[in-house]
Amino acid sequence: MNLEGKQLIGAQAVLAQGQPIHGINPATGETLEPGYPGGGQAEVERACELAWQAFDAYRETGPEQRASFLETIADEIEAIGDDLIVRAMAESGLPRARLEGERGRTCGQLRLFAQVVRAGEWLDVRIDPALPERQPLPRVDLRQRHIALGPVVVFGASNFPLAFSVAGGDTASALAAGCPVVVKAHSAHPGTSELVGRAIQAAVAKRDLPEGVFSLLYGSGREVGQALVADPRIKAVGFTGSRAGGTALMKTAQSRPEPIPVYAEMSSINPVLLMPEALKARGAELGQGFVASLTMGAGQFCTNPGLVIAIKGPDLDAFLDAAAEAVRGAAAQTMLTPGIHDAYQSGVAGLAASDKANEVARGQQGSGPNQCQAGLFVAEAQDFLADEALQAEVFGSTSLVVACANLDDMQQVAEHLEGQLTATLQMDDGDIDAARRLLPTLERRAGRVMVNGWPTGVEVCHAMVHGGPYPATSDARTTSVGSAAIYRFLRPVCYQNLPQALLPEALRDGNPQGVSRLVDGKREG
Repeated sequence: MNLEGKQLIGAQAVLAQGQPIHGINPATGETLEPGYPGGGQAEVERACELAWQAFDAYRETGPEQRASFLETIADEIEAIGDDLIVRAMAESGLPRARLEGERGRTCGQLRLFAQVVRAGEWLDVRIDPALPERQPLPRVDLRQRHIALGPVVVFGASNFPLAFSVAGGDTASALAAGCPVVVKAHSAHPGTSELVGRAIQAAVAKRDLPEGVFSLLYGSGREVGQALVADPRIKAVGFTGSRAGGTALMKTAQSRPEPIPVYAEMSSINPVLLMPEALKARGAELGQGFVASLTMGAGQFCTNPGLVIAIKGPDLDAFLDAAAEAVRGAAAQTMLTPGIHDAYQSGVAGLAASDKANEVARGQQGSGPNQCQAGLFVAEAQDFLADEALQAEVFGSTSLVVACANLDDMQQVAEHLEGQLTATLQMDDGDIDAARRLLPTLERRAGRVMVNGWPTGVEVCHAMVHGGPYPATSDARTTSVGSAAIYRFLRPVCYQNLPQALLPEALRDGNPQGVSRLVDGKREG
């Protein structure tokens, strides 16, 4: 494993001159080598210029060439072998099995987007042939397809060093759409980022693509990230992180002379609603399953169940007893970074200090640095509604149970929530009518509504929606996971009366690319 601590700009590896960034092993506090000197305006300028130069050529690559490129990235990542897992373990504190699974997800979503590109449905080809004899007015020849927006900036995420970072979902979907990508590496895992970045760099070369299709920059603080978003050659942003970070990027993007979209995933507490019949029939079982989801990965998932809503009484007491027992038995886990651990400690301290939230149980204490001690608190519905601080996300293995007087209270609490990535109904057949009443509220509040599951775990597939109303994401119309993520980085263009020689291949008569097309209102292909 040969790490150089350099920026990857196009085909080059460049040693910048800024303050060095070091990975830190959160389990031990060890500072990891090498250092990665942060970039500045010169590196931003070069990466953006190369991306702009590459854009027109890359966005017109054929489906097979682009799909093969995505598959080659996956192949190159797998070819790194165990070095990637070892480095990611050191920089994140995550266990081997979790990271091996994440590598599989990363490569799997790249290959999924290769299939999407080949299928061509993302082009959304629509053809309305000329009707010169139509009365009272003739119709001109009109043809539409989707094209790439332009170069995209992707910010690596702290909690998924592979699946939501350098070659993660935002990068995969942007490259699939035909957009060059400039990645701002997350400072928590610089070595992991370099290894994956070099895999993408190698794939660009192997597929004979313009070098500006991909670059990887490092920078501490906000200088590099804000400069990338402000650059006029950048046309969209993908971000996973804090609400403060996402809203800062949104402000920069909207204050440009040409505002651009920011697809930011920021904050979600993912309410779980325990319906009365389900709670009565299996309250203890639900308590155990809930804590297993809550403590998975030290609770460092954007879909972590941070809120439970239920009607108080003996059935909720049975749930709380089982959940409390499971929390007390939960071992402490290493959190991803000292900063995340500090924020978690602050969030738990805020709940503990509140006169409206009562501690039910705490997990086992850890002996090393950055250890997450699980927590469970409970509050009355009216107190929850009166105190917005109780709705704040605590990123880690702590959750709040809201005890309601009746179904009306449950409805009121659900209506009071901010936008969420997920909402879960734990229900039995006897809860159908009550759930039907709540469903419109949950649809308005969340991007994914589920029954009798737990929100942790996101399937990468065609039907998945990983998004939701603000502040879960900055744009509730999109998803960051699944094949529909490609549409974030596309826009429609209509071609009127163009001769065949000028038309894009997908729009020409005879359908030379063999893609699905809507021709005069009828689906073909």
